[in-house]
Parts: sequence; structure tokens; C-alpha cells
Amino acid sequence: MWRELIAGIPADAVLGAPAGPEELAEAERVLGQRLPRGLAELLRECGGVGEDASLEVVWGAERIARENAQLRADPSLARLYMPFEPLLFFGSGPGGDLFGCPRTPEREEVFVWDHETDSRTLVCYRLEDYLRRALTEGGGDWWREG
Repeated sequence: MWRELIAGIPADAVLGAPAGPEELAEAERVLGQRLPRGLAELLRECGGVGEDASLEVVWGAERIARENAQLRADPSLARLYMPFEPLLFFGSGPGGDLFGCPRTPEREEVFVWDHETDSRTLVCYRLEDYLRRALTEGGGDWWREG
């Protein structure tokens, strides 16, 4: 499903190698939670999605686990920003803003965290919509443009 959806988007998307069961299980162990169903399915098919070779739109499972663990554990970030635990980050924009979905309750919406203002803003209601927008409008801050 995900490969077909991405192939139908008029963009030069680069797909990562599919994530195996061990890689997904390790990511979930590090995160202390299951990956959202849609994101796990995408990772099983593509391993990550990017423009060029960067895999920034959706990170691979190992990077998802690593980035979230680092954000949640860094005491200096805890003093600067609201807690990161409510979101599971899975991708980034060209300016350093991060994209994620709510952890509890698990929902399909995609939010962006603005690293300059610490705001968390709803940008899409589903992962599919996020992929379409990020891959077709991803050259800039498409989420700021409405």
C-alpha cells in the first residue's frame, strides 16, 4: 500500500530498505511503546522515505528510536522545551522542525514541533496526507503556508 501511494506522488522520493521484525521490535523496546500501526506498516514496506538520499520525511526505525530517546532524556532540553513524551517524532523538515504523532492516546494526526518557538501544530490528519504534502511541497516550510 505505502509503496504504491508514494509511487503515485509526483516527486522524486527515495525509499529506504524495508525494516525487519527485529529492527521494529528493537525500536519499540527503546521507545517503551509500540509504533503506531500505520507508521509500522510503512517501515515494514519502505524503511523510511526521503527526498534525494536523506530519508528525512520519514526516518528509519532505528533513527526514530534514537532521536526520540535522546530528546526525552536530555536534561538541558527539558529545561528549554515542553515535554517531548506526548509526541512520537518520525521525520524532519529542511529547517530542523520535527514531525510526529500523538502517543497517548495513539492517533493518526501529524504535528510539527517548531524548534525555535517550541510550538506543536497540527499539520495533517493522516500519515498519507503528510506524505503527499511533504513530498510535493517539501522544499520549504510547507506546514507554515496553511
